[in-house]
Amino acid sequence: KSNFKKCNQIAFYRYGEFKSATFRIYLPKVLLQVEIYEIEGNIFRLKIDEASPLKARYKVPDVLIKEPTTQKLFISHKEAGILVLSSVNENYKLRVTANPFQVELQSKGETVMSVNSNGLLYFEHLQPPPSDRYTQNEEAASDSSKERQEDLGLWQEKFGSFLDIKAHGPTSVGIDFSLHGYDHVYGIPQHAETLLLKNTSDGDAYRLYNLDIFGHKIHDKIGIYGSVPLLLAHKPNRTSGIFWLNSSETLVDISTKAVHTPSRSAAETAKQRAVPLTDVRWMSESGIIDVFLLMGPTAFDIFKQFAQLTGTQALPPLFSLGYHQCRWNYEDEQDVKAVDAGFDAHDIPYDVIWLDIEHTDGKRYFTWDKKKFQNPRKMQEHLRKKKRKLVVIVDPHIKIDPSYTLYAQAKEKGYFVKDRNGKDFEGICWPGSSCYPDFTNPEVRKWYADQFAFKTYKGSTNILFVWNDMNEPSVFKGAELTMQKDAVHYNNWEHREVHNLYGFYQQMATAEGLIRRSSGKERPFVLARSFFAGSQKYGAVWTGDNTAEWSYLKISIPMLLTINMAGISFCGADVGGFIGDPEPELLVRWYQAGAYQPFFRGHSNMESKRREPWLFGEKNTQIIRRAIRERYVLLPYLYTLFYRAHTAAEPVMRSLWIEFPGKMETFDVENEYMLGKQVSYSLQLELNIFEVAGTFLPWLCVLQIPVFQRGGTVIPLKTSAGKSTEWMIDISYELHVALDAEACAIGELYVDDGHSFQYLHKKQFLYRKFTFHKNIISSSGQYHTTCVVERVIILGFGKQPTSVTASAKDGKKKDVVFTYDTKTFALTLENLALSVDADWEICIS
Repeated sequence: KSNFKKCNQIAFYRYGEFKSATFRIYLPKVLLQVEIYEIEGNIFRLKIDEASPLKARYKVPDVLIKEPTTQKLFISHKEAGILVLSSVNENYKLRVTANPFQVELQSKGETVMSVNSNGLLYFEHLQPPPSDRYTQNEEAASDSSKERQEDLGLWQEKFGSFLDIKAHGPTSVGIDFSLHGYDHVYGIPQHAETLLLKNTSDGDAYRLYNLDIFGHKIHDKIGIYGSVPLLLAHKPNRTSGIFWLNSSETLVDISTKAVHTPSRSAAETAKQRAVPLTDVRWMSESGIIDVFLLMGPTAFDIFKQFAQLTGTQALPPLFSLGYHQCRWNYEDEQDVKAVDAGFDAHDIPYDVIWLDIEHTDGKRYFTWDKKKFQNPRKMQEHLRKKKRKLVVIVDPHIKIDPSYTLYAQAKEKGYFVKDRNGKDFEGICWPGSSCYPDFTNPEVRKWYADQFAFKTYKGSTNILFVWNDMNEPSVFKGAELTMQKDAVHYNNWEHREVHNLYGFYQQMATAEGLIRRSSGKERPFVLARSFFAGSQKYGAVWTGDNTAEWSYLKISIPMLLTINMAGISFCGADVGGFIGDPEPELLVRWYQAGAYQPFFRGHSNMESKRREPWLFGEKNTQIIRRAIRERYVLLPYLYTLFYRAHTAAEPVMRSLWIEFPGKMETFDVENEYMLGKQVSYSLQLELNIFEVAGTFLPWLCVLQIPVFQRGGTVIPLKTSAGKSTEWMIDISYELHVALDAEACAIGELYVDDGHSFQYLHKKQFLYRKFTFHKNIISSSGQYHTTCVVERVIILGFGKQPTSVTASAKDGKKKDVVFTYDTKTFALTLENLALSVDADWEICIS
């Protein structure tokens, strides 16, 4: 723990606290330019920068997918020191007060959010260094003003034995936001914390600073591997969001309280009513204040607004939604083949086997160990015949070795991050002494992407995909085990400005490389440990180095729900825990949980015992097999959810409050969640199952872990699981229909080739809707596939039918074989053979 900072050890946090009451002392020294925009789609943008800085301050590039389209604001009222601006549709008004500076955002007369209402705006302007400033080689001066400067970390900051030289002095910024009527706030991943964000008045602020923390603590507000500076606030009638676009170290303080306001009732004008108010203070070490206020008003509106700015989840290749088997490390080609054969021998589906750092030649990425992996292409051909894939690790650090082509090229081209003296930054990581590519440079990203070309990456084939680990970046023996903040990047920006973007940029370059190697035809799969807002465009993420303990299984749910809220649907936690050895029951439960989460990978470290799914006795093997097979049967539904995430920014894994925004009892539930809007999953570690009466029909139970289908929905499934996703292309479909109180249901199915961009470039896909209304099931859509709907199960059907007929679009009818269970009210229709790509109806009478 001593390797990492507490908030009171962060200079700009202490300085901001110290100066917050007197921030106006600093404003006269610098002219700030404040810009307020309305952006189409109920978004407002507030930018605050120095009007005439000594040099340009850092503004985050590449995260926004385009410069947002602005809309006109109109002056609706003006008086001394007050300006009221109205939006185009007049639903929103901004009341700007000059002294003290404050902005109130109102919706239909109600204040939703206010900016700087606590007067905590501060903006440390760029200054020329004082002539007597400390340098690394100077002795400390004795006068008190210098001691105070040093203590506050204005020009340099010490942490342990590390010294951070701030060449441009202190540049931190901050401001507060008040959320009126809200006492439930969420988001700002990544922390091993509860779903609901907590008050920070009695402890550390939430920290957004990407760090490699092995076996991170639970219920700690320290930043871990990724950062998305998006906060959501929810109350029964509205959801709002704050997106703070800043990639430097960021701290978020939260304080919720009750504010007494006059009652709105005319009969009770003398009474006061308590209304919740949540104050959120954002502070960043550098950059500018660039914040987007997302006005919803629903959670799904927030998700679309955030995607409008940063992009939607990339549509993953279908194989990547299957099960992944990983370990640090599978030893050699024979080990890979033995594990692959073990899945077949035990009749357990899987799609991908993974290779960690030991597969390389001395931790030199894009290479193979010459003894253990003598013929990697032959190994991949073996996997290809089994219709499976390989993922290999490619970390950002590059071993310092002049004979290593990758290092030699980057060195010659000047592609490495520099230290403050202009030399290549050197740090220790897995290979020993290493340098780090400067992924903030677009030329470096292009060069890095080119390394994935088949002719360059010797031994790679088109079934090889990539895992970016250690990209916070991790620097052993560095300050907080990461890169020095005074290291220098492209365009002379210090690392402190871009730190949280480093992993984002590596994943971007890697994804581009995989796309480019196929001439733009094939979808990539890239898993990254570090991430930022917008990482959803490039692949998947996971929660990092978790531990094989029940508490880590439990905390994985709110962690994944929070990442989903922040736009990254393709996420998961290492099944079984990366560190340690899980007891069999924990491993079984974790497989059951992972089967109903977006990214499904078993992983363990080299100190852990082997834990392939069949090593824990036949009973546990059966349960794990069933969980994994259920995942494969569920894939049509899951793939459809990812299509919705890709096209409509709907999270795949959802907190209950998102689907039930008016039910306050759901607002803090974190052991249950929704997969889409149709399926509810409960991780039952304690016996406190939440149920929405009449909303869910029992669908499936595995041991004590319940899965429910929501009434009024249709879920597409496969009738059986195959050895991998590619084995399942022609397996028929089954529809699960759960009727609502009106005996209706609706659902959808998305189908494409599962791997290419043809769905995007040539509209080669099927998007079929299923409806059940007045005892008729109908299907409509277009795209050619040989698959059929073989079976339909209708849950909650009130009486035994006398006949069932199916009719195609050409008018041909046939009788349908059916069975009816009078105890469960389940009607099963068999042997249908109805083409998925044709319109048809089933009539029940």
